[in-house]
Amino acid sequence: MPEGATEDAATRVFADHRELLFSVVYNLLGSVADTEDVLQDTWLRWSARNAAGEADSPHGAGEIENPRAYLVRIAVNTALARQADISRRRETYVGPWLPEPLVSDGDAGESAERTEAVSMALLVVLETLTPLERAVFVLHEVFGYAHTEIAPILDRNPSAVRQLAHRAREHVQARRPRYQADPKVQRQVTERFLKAALGGDLAALMELMAPDVTLWRDAGGRRGPLRPIHGRDRVARVITGTARREDAERLEIRYRTVNGDPSAVLFDADAPFAVMVLDLDPDGDRVRGVYAVANPDKLTHIED
Repeated sequence: MPEGATEDAATRVFADHRELLFSVVYNLLGSVADTEDVLQDTWLRWSARNAAGEADSPHGAGEIENPRAYLVRIAVNTALARQADISRRRETYVGPWLPEPLVSDGDAGESAERTEAVSMALLVVLETLTPLERAVFVLHEVFGYAHTEIAPILDRNPSAVRQLAHRAREHVQARRPRYQADPKVQRQVTERFLKAALGGDLAALMELMAPDVTLWRDAGGRRGPLRPIHGRDRVARVITGTARREDAERLEIRYRTVNGDPSAVLFDADAPFAVMVLDLDPDGDRVRGVYAVANPDKLTHIED
């Protein structure tokens, strides 16, 4: 096969799997920028491997029997190798850390791909797992990989993978029982919540929130509380106070899908100002988690 044809074939194969690779790595890292870096490294290794295969054999990329498995293994292990650096950055991060939001115009209620596994709330829980536990959980629970398939990806035996999976599943279940909120209800609650928040209606906010609600506001230390806020009264007062200080009248609300859930993006003069995601309790009518990403560095990839 001519060299150019081999390069084209390698590019097509990588492109065919890029969406899967992005989803896997993003769920491991919670960072769009780091995910793109990992995918770039994965592409370079994939391209080099195909070039080496072409030099040794006329079949080139055909030397790799299962490109999907090969690419996922490279991407996962490249992501794991970056974990130490990412952890050091988060240790010095000012204020609560939240994942970079993935924003789309799609209707989450109509998407067959919508799962709780990519929600902002669950990503926060996944941050408390070890890197290997998180990798096993994401591959098994989100993408349906069998333990015997995960073992060679992580260079572990299937028994060790099953133990990691068991620990991760118990940890996640204890902190976030699995259920799926009704997208229509979530959109309605989000609209009512923002109306009360931006209008400074403390009573309406109190009515919408569960007693044990928690607010995470990730502003990168620029503004807002430096720790998660717990409890309905405290959360309501922080939200209404912050809204007044930021002159809420200038903000435009656009309802988008964020990490698979109906949510809101607030714009200031056509620039993204904040992303707000609400997590509802299992009954679906009270807010138990408020996730507000207002760090400008995490909003640069959001389009008007």
